[in-house]
Amino acid sequence: MIIPWQELDPDTLNNLLEHFVLQEGTEYGEQDVSLADKVEEVRQQLLQGSAVLVYSELHESVNVVPKTHLSNAPADDLRQD
Repeated sequence: MIIPWQELDPDTLNNLLEHFVLQEGTEYGEQDVSLADKVEEVRQQLLQGSAVLVYSELHESVNVVPKTHLSNAPADDLRQD
Protein backbone atom coordinates (compact mmCIF):
# COMPACT_ATOMS: atom_id res chain seq x y z
CA MET A 1 0.00 0.00 0.00
CA ILE A 2 1.23 3.50 -0.78
CA ILE A 3 1.92 5.58 2.32
CA PRO A 4 1.05 9.28 2.01
CA TRP A 5 4.44 10.54 3.22
CA GLN A 6 3.08 14.09 3.58
CA GLU A 7 0.92 12.89 6.49
CA LEU A 8 3.83 11.40 8.44
CA ASP A 9 5.45 13.18 11.35
CA PRO A 10 8.65 14.81 10.01
CA ASP A 11 10.82 12.82 12.44
CA THR A 12 9.15 9.56 11.39
CA LEU A 13 9.69 10.34 7.72
CA ASN A 14 13.31 11.24 8.35
CA ASN A 15 13.87 7.98 10.26
CA LEU A 16 12.29 5.97 7.43
CA LEU A 17 14.45 7.71 4.85
CA GLU A 18 17.62 7.22 6.91
CA HIS A 19 16.80 3.53 7.33
CA PHE A 20 16.20 3.19 3.60
CA VAL A 21 19.45 4.96 2.67
CA LEU A 22 21.51 2.92 5.13
CA GLN A 23 19.90 -0.32 3.96
CA GLU A 24 20.43 0.46 0.28
CA GLY A 25 24.14 1.14 0.57
CA THR A 26 24.13 2.78 -2.85
CA GLU A 27 27.54 3.68 -4.22
CA TYR A 28 28.05 7.34 -5.05
CA GLY A 29 31.34 6.91 -6.90
CA GLU A 30 34.62 8.20 -5.56
CA GLN A 31 33.00 11.04 -3.63
CA ASP A 32 31.95 10.65 -0.03
CA VAL A 33 28.31 11.64 0.29
CA SER A 34 26.95 12.34 3.77
CA LEU A 35 23.94 10.54 5.17
CA ALA A 36 22.10 13.86 5.31
CA ASP A 37 22.75 14.47 1.61
CA LYS A 38 21.59 10.98 0.67
CA VAL A 39 18.41 11.40 2.75
CA GLU A 40 17.76 14.79 1.14
CA GLU A 41 18.15 13.26 -2.32
CA VAL A 42 15.49 10.65 -1.55
CA ARG A 43 13.26 13.30 0.05
CA GLN A 44 13.49 15.34 -3.17
CA GLN A 45 12.40 12.28 -5.16
CA LEU A 46 9.31 12.04 -2.92
CA LEU A 47 8.61 15.76 -3.31
CA GLN A 48 8.94 15.55 -7.10
CA GLY A 49 6.66 12.52 -7.22
CA SER A 50 9.28 10.32 -8.87
CA ALA A 51 9.30 7.99 -5.84
CA VAL A 52 6.71 6.82 -3.30
CA LEU A 53 6.72 5.14 0.10
CA VAL A 54 5.23 1.65 -0.07
CA TYR A 55 4.29 -0.62 2.83
CA SER A 56 4.44 -4.34 2.11
CA GLU A 57 2.11 -6.39 4.29
CA LEU A 58 3.83 -9.54 3.08
CA HIS A 59 7.28 -8.38 4.20
CA GLU A 60 6.00 -6.05 6.96
CA SER A 61 8.33 -3.33 5.74
CA VAL A 62 8.37 0.15 4.26
CA ASN A 63 10.37 0.90 1.15
CA VAL A 64 11.00 3.82 -1.19
CA VAL A 65 10.09 2.78 -4.71
CA PRO A 66 10.49 4.65 -8.00
CA LYS A 67 7.03 5.50 -9.29
CA THR A 68 7.90 3.82 -12.59
CA HIS A 69 8.14 0.46 -10.75
CA LEU A 70 4.58 0.58 -9.44
CA SER A 71 3.11 -1.30 -12.38
CA ASN A 72 5.20 -4.34 -11.34
CA ALA A 73 4.09 -4.34 -7.70
CA PRO A 74 1.37 -6.62 -6.32
CA ALA A 75 -2.02 -4.90 -6.20
CA ASP A 76 -2.16 -5.09 -2.39
CA ASP A 77 1.01 -3.00 -2.17
CA LEU A 78 -0.45 -0.21 -4.30
CA ARG A 79 -3.69 0.57 -2.55
CA GLN A 80 -3.87 3.72 -0.45
CA ASP A 81 -5.55 3.54 2.94
